Amino acid sequence: MIEQTTNAHPSILAPAGDGASFLAAIAAGADAVYCGLKSLSARMEARNFTIEELIPLTRVAHDKGVKVYVALNSLIKPDELDRAGWLLEQLSRLVKPDGIIIQDLALVQLARQTGFSGELHLSTLANVSFLRALELVRQDLGVDRVVVPRELSIDEIKALAQACPQGLSLAVFVHGALCYGVSGRCYWSSYLGGKSGLRGRCVQPCRRLYTQDNQTRRFFSCQDLSLDVLAKVLLSVPEVKAWKIEGRKKSPHYVFHTVKAYRILRDLGRDPQMKKKALALLAQALGRTATHYNFLSQRPQKPVNSSVQTGSGLLLGRIKGTKQRPYLSPREEILPGDLLRVGYEDEPWHSTHKIRKYIPKRGRFDLKPPPARTLRKGTPVFLIDRREQELEKLLSELQSDLSKKPKAQISRSTFNAKVPNRPRKREKPLELHVYRSLGRKTLQGPTGLWLSKKAQTQVPKGLGGRLWWWLPPVIWPDDEKELKRLVNLALEKGGRNFVLNAPWQAAFFGRPRALNLWAGPFCNLANSLAISTMASLGFAGAIVSPELGRNDYLSLPQHSPLPLGVVISGNWPLSVSRTLSEDFKTDTLFASRRGEQALVRKHGPDFWVYPNWALDIRAKKDELQRAGYSLFVHLIEPLPGHVKLKKRPGLWNWDLNLL
Repeated sequence: MIEQTTNAHPSILAPAGDGASFLAAIAAGADAVYCGLKSLSARMEARNFTIEELIPLTRVAHDKGVKVYVALNSLIKPDELDRAGWLLEQLSRLVKPDGIIIQDLALVQLARQTGFSGELHLSTLANVSFLRALELVRQDLGVDRVVVPRELSIDEIKALAQACPQGLSLAVFVHGALCYGVSGRCYWSSYLGGKSGLRGRCVQPCRRLYTQDNQTRRFFSCQDLSLDVLAKVLLSVPEVKAWKIEGRKKSPHYVFHTVKAYRILRDLGRDPQMKKKALALLAQALGRTATHYNFLSQRPQKPVNSSVQTGSGLLLGRIKGTKQRPYLSPREEILPGDLLRVGYEDEPWHSTHKIRKYIPKRGRFDLKPPPARTLRKGTPVFLIDRREQELEKLLSELQSDLSKKPKAQISRSTFNAKVPNRPRKREKPLELHVYRSLGRKTLQGPTGLWLSKKAQTQVPKGLGGRLWWWLPPVIWPDDEKELKRLVNLALEKGGRNFVLNAPWQAAFFGRPRALNLWAGPFCNLANSLAISTMASLGFAGAIVSPELGRNDYLSLPQHSPLPLGVVISGNWPLSVSRTLSEDFKTDTLFASRRGEQALVRKHGPDFWVYPNWALDIRAKKDELQRAGYSLFVHLIEPLPGHVKLKKRPGLWNWDLNLL
């Protein structure tokens, strides 16, 4: 087993989705492990852990000098606050992790209510992406670490590091899967069927095949991030305290190889032979084709390249032979115990095969087609898991240590979340139409306007006070200065009403009492404690998450300390991204295999993916108003003239129980 490091280098933070991967991280020499529980975790497709399972694993880790962080980074619905508090209470009392990773601001208050004394880390899903945000999350919320977005360059990371207040550190992803959408700004899976990425249940629609202009490709399927030898640049940034490896759904083999590789690159990266060894480990880690993405500002790479395969696992080759006798001639040797997948994971007919005998490189492996299926020539075959003797031996030793740890008694839940009782006056109902630019008809009623340079030129001085200014859902470090300038212009024009689409955007305003700051729908607010936290940050109202279902919508106002709003119609994006494939056209429809259509529009530096049917719960307005909502929002997107919206139900999750 590799000795644990004791120097001041950044820690290697390893993923664990099950017990074997947890132990593999320790065996490979990880400095810290992050894992999730079987509920309230943003990787619910991983096996994850019960409290009972996590107790002995954490004790083994602590015995080896390895820290443990538990991800409670899920969007929390109104009826889940007590459960979230109980889990946190049990973690604090029995597991004693070194910290928790969160996205929902309810956890900030629940940590205080339960007496949790570990660190608070803001997940990348919280989308802390600009400099002014850091002072706020440290001073106002007491956060200890921010996991920065994967889209950032080294220059942007350095800028964030220089802005870090005392007591706040950064974690940077160095390896693993990339999402097409900006973390916390993707609703694709939820919009198409109620399985929310913000709740760890994403079905990865971005990985699927789509057709545009008779070209069928995986236009949105990203390669894996791998900083590999470039990670050494992070050693010059002392505020970066953790190199984070993505992969809570990955195998122990993946965890073992990536952790070993990045330990070598961190500690021995100047040695050419050791660097070569590290790269060989990463090549055998069973990930996708790799990209550096935006890490090098002067040489950014597109993470989406539809000409390369983006299936998970190591591509061993493609099926040869006939329909009756398909076979594989592998590019690499295949060992007994290896697990192969035929086809891409998003294809419902894909199959897996456990290998029972050794197959040499360029040998022959005869495949048996699944029932009622034909294996077509050219179908890719991937190696998705492997258990080497070295790893099995190390896991066996750690399993022996694990079996000696005593079991703990789990108590029944008696926790009741306390929501601050703030008097809330009944607001007069207001309908707000939000536009990208002003037109002749836009000022006939209450009007919202997305804040942009173009929009500012259309608004004369004095008119700004009539508008509700909407800030974008993502602010990158390079755009922060310009956005602050636009905010100041809006204020000079009499602007008083602002809708902020990340909690941290309050840092642009301070705490002026004269302003009416509302939390926007991209803040992903879904429970009364999170809204209470927004009130403590100076917000006057909150537009709740549009992902919610009927019961969640109607129960939320009962305990809300702020007036509430809701998006009841308009063009809601499936996803907001910082990238687009070079062979994909904006403002042109594309279609899924099921016939669902969408298009991509560029707003500012980002690409917004819109379905060609609108969100529409206007028929529920009376019900929502009776429940206590006072602001009803219509998002008006200027679509190209040749794009016609389909007439189909736009209820989103209204009739579904959001998973």
